[in-house]
Amino acid sequence: MIGRFIPLAALFLAAPLAAAQPVDGKWITAERDAVITVGDCGSTKCGRILRFLVPPPQGADQRDVNNRDPAKRSRKLLGMPVLSGFREEDDLWRGQIYDPKSGKTYRSVIRRINATTLEVKGCIGPFCQTQIWKRAS
Repeated sequence: MIGRFIPLAALFLAAPLAAAQPVDGKWITAERDAVITVGDCGSTKCGRILRFLVPPPQGADQRDVNNRDPAKRSRKLLGMPVLSGFREEDDLWRGQIYDPKSGKTYRSVIRRINATTLEVKGCIGPFCQTQIWKRAS
């Protein structure tokens, strides 16, 4: 009886578990208005605004004026985290994404499609909007 389970066990041990591709690096947003640098933030991954490709209305000194929290409205957008709390889950990363243009935070999923492409989703309930970010050189 044990002999029948050995081949089945070997099949499970030989099959690698799906792992998320690394998402660290510099990424150009879908609107091509900023470069986001993604990396470690303690035990999770986060992404910060590294530089603007299209200056915001108040220039590089733009503040987070649309934030729902009045205490955060004076912080600079440059260097601010827009991706936070991302943890690896199977073949993707789950966390939150902040949109400084609306001042809203959404549930998010990111997945590296290939070496130069990052799929970024922001979700409200079951509805998600997908963006494609490209690796910055």
